[in-house]
Amino acid sequence: MKNKNTKGILILAILIILPIIIGFFSQIISTSIASSSFKDTYSGFNQPWFSPPSWLFGPVWTILYILMGVSMYLVYKEGIQNPDVKSSLILFSIQLFLNFLWSIIFFGLSNYLLAFAEIVILWGFIMAMIISFKRVSKTAAYLQIPYILWVSFAAILNFTIWVINL
Repeated sequence: MKNKNTKGILILAILIILPIIIGFFSQIISTSIASSSFKDTYSGFNQPWFSPPSWLFGPVWTILYILMGVSMYLVYKEGIQNPDVKSSLILFSIQLFLNFLWSIIFFGLSNYLLAFAEIVILWGFIMAMIISFKRVSKTAAYLQIPYILWVSFAAILNFTIWVINL
């Protein structure tokens, strides 16, 4: 029994760390492509009145990545042989890859229109993931509500930044 608990805690830790690492690498790549840092890029363009301060993004994304990992664990522990679990984990992987790409497009390439198109696609995959998660674990689905709300806000912010910086 203790060995099973230890294995479960280890898998939970890995699944929490995975999205955090992917988000970190996205930021590193974005910074290496961009001519300036995230903070400089973010403060360097015209922003709408509702733009949050740049220091807020790190803590928010860290919390969202932790919630992603916990949700993924709740789905995973229902058994990888379950077709609903498999499809949920595939959708999770796709949305995480799209999440990874968005920062690179927005901050690294400074292509706000392409970033907006990409975040709309990301939003769709997050919704599909939440619906898929709900079939396996309602808790896992509910833990993604802050994520879809934040990405909805980010999409509006992205669109507005694109429009006012034309």
